[in-house]
Amino acid sequence: MIEEETYNEEERMSRFASLEIHKDELSFSAGHFTIFSATEREQLHGHNYYVSISFNKKIKENGLSFDYRHYKKKLQALCEQLDRHFLLPSQSPYLSLKEDGDYVLAHFNQKTMPFLKEDVIVLPLSNITIEELSHWFLQNILMNLDEIKSHGIHGITVKVYNGPGQSGGAVWGEM
Repeated sequence: MIEEETYNEEERMSRFASLEIHKDELSFSAGHFTIFSATEREQLHGHNYYVSISFNKKIKENGLSFDYRHYKKKLQALCEQLDRHFLLPSQSPYLSLKEDGDYVLAHFNQKTMPFLKEDVIVLPLSNITIEELSHWFLQNILMNLDEIKSHGIHGITVKVYNGPGQSGGAVWGEM
């Protein structure tokens, strides 16, 4: 016989859960280079990136935390925005960007790299790294803080992976 554990009202109200979303469709392919200093950077290359998000929240009486499909759709739209583009940072102290007709000109270490505007997404980051990308995704999710609070979410972690076993993460709230 299985003994059923019951919770009083106070215990039920203090049950917390972590809910993680890590789906194949939360991915994008993009080119970039990492800037290490005023004179050193990686060669141009790309990755197949994957994104995951986890939420910390109280469990409701019905055993659910909340309907997470809304945030899954938001992340998918952000991934689609970046997919098949070359990513450049607008906040780097070592890289300057200038638009010239159909091109974005990236100036680094006394060299100019031209990119077609249609192929580039300029992000408000200091570098294109998994750490910075995770903060970009998190900031986009946090744009409607009232909505997040209405779902009773008290913590969010976003991770961006650029290969198996390698991720950078950004955290908001109480974990």
